[in-house]
Amino acid sequence: MSSENEPAGGGADDAPPEQLALIRETVRRAKTPRAKPRTWRGAALAKERPVARVLVDKGVLHLDRYFDYAVPEELDGEAQPGVRVRVRFGAGRHRVRDGRREGGGLIDGFLIERLAESDYSGPLAALAQVVSPERILDEELLGLVRAVADRYAGSVADVLQLAVPPRNARAEKRPSPQPLPPPAPPEPGSWTRYEQGAAFVAALAAGSAPRAVWNALPGPQWADELARAVTATLASGRGALVVLPDGRAVARVDAALTALLGEGRHAVLTADAGPEKRYAQWLAVRRGAVRAVVGTRAAMFAPVRDLGLVALWDDGDDSHSEPHAPQPHAREVLLLRAAQDRCAFLLGAWNCTVDAAQLVETGWARPLVAAREQVRAAAPLVRTVGDQDLARDEAARAARLPTLAWQVVRDGLRHGPVLVQVPRRGYVPRMACASCRTPARCRHCAGPLEGQESASALRCGWCGREEGDWHCPECGGFRLRAQVVGARRTAEELGRAFPAVPVRTSGREQVLDTVSQAPALVVSTPGAEPVAEGGYTAALLLDGWAMLGRPDLRAGEDALRRWLAAASLVRPQSAGGTVVAIAEPTLRPVQALVRWDPVGHAVRELGERAELGFPPVSRMAAVTGPPEAVAGFLRAVELPGEAEVLGPVPLPVTAEGRPRRVGAPPPGEHWERALVRVPPGRGAALAGALKTTQAARTARTARGSRGSEEAVWVRIDPPDIG
Repeated sequence: MSSENEPAGGGADDAPPEQLALIRETVRRAKTPRAKPRTWRGAALAKERPVARVLVDKGVLHLDRYFDYAVPEELDGEAQPGVRVRVRFGAGRHRVRDGRREGGGLIDGFLIERLAESDYSGPLAALAQVVSPERILDEELLGLVRAVADRYAGSVADVLQLAVPPRNARAEKRPSPQPLPPPAPPEPGSWTRYEQGAAFVAALAAGSAPRAVWNALPGPQWADELARAVTATLASGRGALVVLPDGRAVARVDAALTALLGEGRHAVLTADAGPEKRYAQWLAVRRGAVRAVVGTRAAMFAPVRDLGLVALWDDGDDSHSEPHAPQPHAREVLLLRAAQDRCAFLLGAWNCTVDAAQLVETGWARPLVAAREQVRAAAPLVRTVGDQDLARDEAARAARLPTLAWQVVRDGLRHGPVLVQVPRRGYVPRMACASCRTPARCRHCAGPLEGQESASALRCGWCGREEGDWHCPECGGFRLRAQVVGARRTAEELGRAFPAVPVRTSGREQVLDTVSQAPALVVSTPGAEPVAEGGYTAALLLDGWAMLGRPDLRAGEDALRRWLAAASLVRPQSAGGTVVAIAEPTLRPVQALVRWDPVGHAVRELGERAELGFPPVSRMAAVTGPPEAVAGFLRAVELPGEAEVLGPVPLPVTAEGRPRRVGAPPPGEHWERALVRVPPGRGAALAGALKTTQAARTARTARGSRGSEEAVWVRIDPPDIG
């Protein structure tokens, strides 16, 4: 500043002493660089157990181990097992000063344990910082995380990111409420509708650990029944955990628990709650202030004290499969928790998956079902419209609303709302028998056959073999047809057919939670059906072949699950409830829907998969990536002797601008996929071999060594194997 720009009256020397002191302090702070976590150069170490074993937050497989750090004496009190820490990672051996390693980038981690000495012979870096003295990772949660990582060939750091929510300082500073005493044992309520329902609730209240696969009756009572199971577990002095597929289901169980127990007895863990509220709820569970948890997929790792019950609703829902590495399924995580904590297990749904049927078949769990009289009393009447019916009604076929369906809708609208379920678009077409619609499958591996644009022969979507002489194993037919792909929106058509009735839609853009009892047409995609007050009077299940024709091993099981979920919202047959399914009545899933027998369907599917060696009887892994990378991975991996490799086969190329499915190649890239399956009991060996090879590949890539391969994607038990 020039002299003529100085203010009149002199400079800083003329200021009062207090102001001069303030100016000097401000200048001193400005010259000091921003504080960074210290290297603790020259600082004394803790006198007892001066070594901290740390799990660093690096999700790469070759770093899936613990690292030792020195504990400065100043951090001795806060550096306890289970706390969050920050450490410097990546410094080489040459960056040593005063006997302590320095340098490297700051990274988060968890302190696992304190030791008197380290196995590492070289100099140790010091802990940079204890982020928070809150001990959030105990031995029980760490053991679960390690088991999940081994089960899915992943890293502990990746699983911890799923298990522990991000820290929120404001939530952490607030104290959690005081725990409430155990409630009184509940009455069995509607559990009496099931043959062993009352006994199951009584066993939970007595402190036992029953394991059950529950085939729920249609209707809205399932939420109250789950709430009573949780209340019975709390009455025994233990904790309970319930995992549900979406926020709407969580809200129903939350309301049922609040009605039974009142406020403050349970925590709700969902992503919609926001980071601060969700972390506060999670801390209340970790501190033991709350003993019951209800939540979506991420709640499967909730650190419930004295866990007495783990429950999962609708395990066939895609939402239970985590999209982030290593992509665990909530059902498998809760099975691990039930075995680890020796607690009760409850797997419930209107449907029965093949995985649930296997738990009963092996004797690990007991069936919890109602008598046929109860099923008939609670279920609606189910009617079907097949190809022959449509052929006699050409006008209705063109309009996608057969005469029977039109009559059922007209009669139902006189008494209340009618539900119309429309499949989503976008499934890849595969081939099926032209006569009976049985999916065409490979004779070698039973994979789905698909047509080729440039050849008349069929090709297997799994092993890549061509099939030139196919015939249907069910009816002996030789003619093939492309299975139906997707479905058009029907809201406009129904609006024109019933102009005096309001039409509401529930789907991807807007999902309705409930609708009133007033007459209306509710058009919904699978999984987005709103609950009607008093139940729907009727339901239409349109374009059933669109779901049955999906290129997936679980297509029939998933179609039945979605149909049952919609039909369960309809009033019982005694109250006039009717369901019309537009699908071929001779197909097995349609027959199971008409008889309302999902358990029988699952048992038969399980028997066929056992003969063919398919999951869940066998264990399977998918190796996906560029062709050269997949081939190199398969050459390098030391698979168990019983392993069988199917493929590799090319994957469909993702078009530019289209949404990318989990595991699909990036837009425009050509990827291949190989399937590796092993017999029962060899799943751990398969996961270990794949993890070892993947870790070696990532280590070579990190070192930048010559010949580093492109990355491949390894997934254990993929839900969509074609």
